[in-house]
Amino acid sequence: MTIPAFGLGTFRLQDDVVIASVKNALDLGYRAIDTAQIYGNEAAVGQAIAESGVAREELFITTKIWIENLTAEALAPSLKESLAKLRTDYVDLTLIHWPSPGAAVPVAETMQALVAAKQAGLTRAIGISNFTTELMQQAIDAVGVAEIATNQIELHPYLQNRKVVAFARQNGIPVTSYMTLAYGKALTDGVIQVIADKHQATTAQVILAWAMQSGYAVIPSSTKRTNLASNLLAQSLKLDEADMTKIATLDSNDRLVSPEGLAPAWDR
Repeated sequence: MTIPAFGLGTFRLQDDVVIASVKNALDLGYRAIDTAQIYGNEAAVGQAIAESGVAREELFITTKIWIENLTAEALAPSLKESLAKLRTDYVDLTLIHWPSPGAAVPVAETMQALVAAKQAGLTRAIGISNFTTELMQQAIDAVGVAEIATNQIELHPYLQNRKVVAFARQNGIPVTSYMTLAYGKALTDGVIQVIADKHQATTAQVILAWAMQSGYAVIPSSTKRTNLASNLLAQSLKLDEADMTKIATLDSNDRLVSPEGLAPAWDR
């Protein structure tokens, strides 16, 4: 399975806000939608998709299993609940959202439960999120690298996550970038602004183009139709080698998402 290079994220969007975002995105031509059990918006996303009129087979829907549901016993029932909320018989991709804190549930147990869910037709592909190199190796050892469709990680100009990316590439695991705009911080970066002016583009388009040209899938979110439409244009923006080199220099290991009690021991 190939992960779509461009999709819509729904983190922190709720109720009518997420419904409007998803409907606008689908109307503009988005076809990949990313949600999660812990976001509390799967039902709203499902409603938006149903009301959009877009055929299910045109869509690529991703959800993520929360830490309470990582055991072999809990995973499939929780995924079936997600499917009911999303109003679909299957999702295209199911990820482990975060590794089990303190390894309370072994990676192997969850990965094998995901494979079983895939074999049962609940999901077309499986993968991981917020996994370090060590945890990726555990996942590979458990089910084989061919089963791992992506590792979705925080990745933006200020956190380029080079060790994880290098390991993923070495093993053939595609990378999905979340928080690609660094909570909006990167939108006002002077280096990126110069590149944007050069291409008559927005800073958001430059950052998203940088990520995609680096080989990452992206899932930016927005509540504004104009921004959703603008972000789509990043797919046709071509940065040159000098642009890419300048953005590479912005890496400062500035991690924005590291919840206490949940985050693993990050690669340095």
